Amino acid sequence: MCIRDSHNAVAASLEITDVSYGYPGNERNALSDINVSVDAGSISALVGPSGCGKSTLMNCIAGLETITGGAIMIGDQDVSGMSPKDRDIAMVFQSYALYPTMSVRENIEFGLKIRKMPQADIDAEVARVAKLLQIEHLLNRKPGQLSGGQQQRVAMGRALARRPKIYLFDEPLSNLDAKLRVEMRTEMKLMHQRLKTTTVYVTHDQIEAMTLGDKVAVMKDGIIQQFGTPKEIYNDPANLFVASFIGSPPMNFIPLRLQRKDGRLVALLDSGQARCELPLGMSDAGLEDRDVILGLRPEQIVLATGEANGSSSIRAEVQVTEPTGPDTLVFVQLNDTKVCCRLAPDVAPQVGETLTLQFDPAKVLLFDAKTGERLGTAASLPAHGHADNVAQFKGR
Repeated sequence: MCIRDSHNAVAASLEITDVSYGYPGNERNALSDINVSVDAGSISALVGPSGCGKSTLMNCIAGLETITGGAIMIGDQDVSGMSPKDRDIAMVFQSYALYPTMSVRENIEFGLKIRKMPQADIDAEVARVAKLLQIEHLLNRKPGQLSGGQQQRVAMGRALARRPKIYLFDEPLSNLDAKLRVEMRTEMKLMHQRLKTTTVYVTHDQIEAMTLGDKVAVMKDGIIQQFGTPKEIYNDPANLFVASFIGSPPMNFIPLRLQRKDGRLVALLDSGQARCELPLGMSDAGLEDRDVILGLRPEQIVLATGEANGSSSIRAEVQVTEPTGPDTLVFVQLNDTKVCCRLAPDVAPQVGETLTLQFDPAKVLLFDAKTGERLGTAASLPAHGHADNVAQFKGR
């Protein structure tokens, strides 16, 4: 499928089907069974730790690496065997890759001159891009005279001027300082909302992936662990790796054994001061007496009110507090494991105080302690949809 953006450039869909890639002489594939669908005009983010294969996948999309299996479609065209120049793709690199001896104007013009576009059209395109990115006053400067943020805008301008079908961004903000990175992230989102370009965005920063991506692919060991919307990835992680990688502060993981009581599964929690039998909203046979890991986000643990439910609350001593400004991270010990709670600053306790913490059993996630596989999803999730956006945990 192709759509036209607001500046008449054609944005195409991207379909990656069963793609694999292996380096010669290496038994293990760098990419295995990759399936990603990027709608025309949307952003899909590829996120994962260093060495997970995200940049390799981007190079395969660009044609810089030749896939060893599967297919890559841009719109209705199979580009798997095409050279990079024939794929109608523009790439923005982490290093910006600007020509140091050329002015900003000449850098932006370069790809258009290679295509032998009339000079009047080139001038109009440079003016459009410079206005869009607010770099009109920089057109006669050399890259060495620009700040990191300005160089990044020029690199983006060079890509935008070509009006390709697909934009590839390879960690474009990682060389910027933290404040500028946040500003540029917002600018990129605003720009995408105006232009509706089809974009694949590679990053190791999960905040970047979650805020920029319409869809997010979480990668590890050359395998997509989960592909879905940011909300799906955050609330319904496919496995222990996805749950641990996405979220800041990260999800709490509490090792325990499940028991069955009155026909229901309960999780036994011990703070050293008190114990509780947390009832779980799943009844899968075979989960009792099994080593599992209970997952709970810091913001899902709240201070109990006067009418706290005894079966889903527990008293615990505060060990560490970390004020962050908008909230305070409070750490307690459960099952000999450090557990983080995210509380409002006006209710944050002091170290040594005893709190009564309340859990919502419906928000508790369970993972197999050995494999990292998500457990108990059949009873707690609708039958449809779950298999569409999750993958089994591989690579452990």
